[in-house]
Amino acid sequence: MKTVHTTLSLSPHRLHRIDFDPATFGEHDLLWLPYCAQLAQAGRKRKAEHLAGRIAAIHALGEYDEKGVPGIGEARQPMWPAGIYGSISHSATTALAVVSRQPVGVDIETLFTNQLSDELADSIVDSREQTLLRAAPLPFPLALTVAFSAKESLFKAWSARAAPRPGFHSARVIAIGPDSLHLQPSAHFSPRLAGQTFTLHWAKIAQQIVTVTQ
Repeated sequence: MKTVHTTLSLSPHRLHRIDFDPATFGEHDLLWLPYCAQLAQAGRKRKAEHLAGRIAAIHALGEYDEKGVPGIGEARQPMWPAGIYGSISHSATTALAVVSRQPVGVDIETLFTNQLSDELADSIVDSREQTLLRAAPLPFPLALTVAFSAKESLFKAWSARAAPRPGFHSARVIAIGPDSLHLQPSAHFSPRLAGQTFTLHWAKIAQQIVTVTQ
C-alpha cells in the first residue's frame, strides 16, 4: 500500500501521520503484522485503515526506541509496551498515532457539514454545551466537530478507567477556544475522574479536525 509519513506538533505532543491510498492495498501488505490472522475476516477498507494506523504507531514508538507492533486487545484496542501509552485514529485516507508516558488520546474527524451538525448536535452535546458552542467565535459546525472529536480523544486516553460505553453526554464541554477546549467528565464517564477538568488541544487541517489530550 502506498503511504506517506509526516509529523505535526499539537501541544504538547508530536503526532505521526500516515496518508494512504486504499486502492493500492493488497492482502500481502498485512503479512508482516504478527497477528495478521486476526484480521482475516475484516473488510478491505478496515484492513487498509488498520495497516495505516499501525504504520503510524510504529513511527511514534520509534521515539521511545520501541520496535514492536501494538497487538490487538480483547476490546480491539491497541496493546502498547509496558510503561507507554498510545492512541491511534483514522479518517478517510489519513491515520494518526501518538505515544506518551502518560495517558493520551488522539482523534481525527472530517469537518461536519451544516446539515450533519443539525442532525447530530443533540446526540453529542446537551443544551448548555450547545449554548456555549454557538456563542464561541467559531462556526457551529466547526465547534461541534471539535467537541465530538475531543470527547473521542478523552475516552481513548482514559478508557481503562471509563465505563465501557459512557456516551457523549458523560463528558461536558466547559470552555472552547481557537486551539484548545476543556472537558469535564461526570460519574457516568468514570466515578474516579468525575469533576476533573481535562484540557485538549485541537487543529483544523484542510477539512479535518484533529484533537489530542494534553
